[in-house]
Amino acid sequence: MPKPTKGRRLGGSPAHERLMLANLATALFEHGGITTTEAKARRLRPVAERLITKARKGDLHNRRQVMQTIRDKSVVHTLFTEIGPQFADRPGGYTRITKVGPRRGDNAPMARIELVEALTVQQEAVGEAEAATTRAVKEDALAKESTSEAKADEAAEEKKDA
Repeated sequence: MPKPTKGRRLGGSPAHERLMLANLATALFEHGGITTTEAKARRLRPVAERLITKARKGDLHNRRQVMQTIRDKSVVHTLFTEIGPQFADRPGGYTRITKVGPRRGDNAPMARIELVEALTVQQEAVGEAEAATTRAVKEDALAKESTSEAKADEAAEEKKDA
């Protein structure tokens, strides 16, 4: 006999819903963030957070439990070696849902669900890139000053020689 579902239903059979959430979780861990409908993002969040909590523990039993949901071994390996340790000192709240505009075809409300720490890593990379460009600008300015000083010295020497 079918049992009622906690939370919103995504349509289809319970098996289809489980597979859809497993595929969404796989894509989330593979790419660090995905854009989907708000309803799917809200249903995905607790599933993804449970999987990350299991990855934080990191033992064989939890790895096998995660493999029941996520069938891609490379994604499970990434989850246990990179994502789990990344959230080792965080007690929860590993994902963020951001609403984006409605979908163009059917006006369905869309949302972006992403891992929280992935964004900070990207921000650090952007910060490092900005710092590198400012360093390059300063080096160019110093190089121009040194070349202008060298030209001034050469001009002064030529005047002395003449």
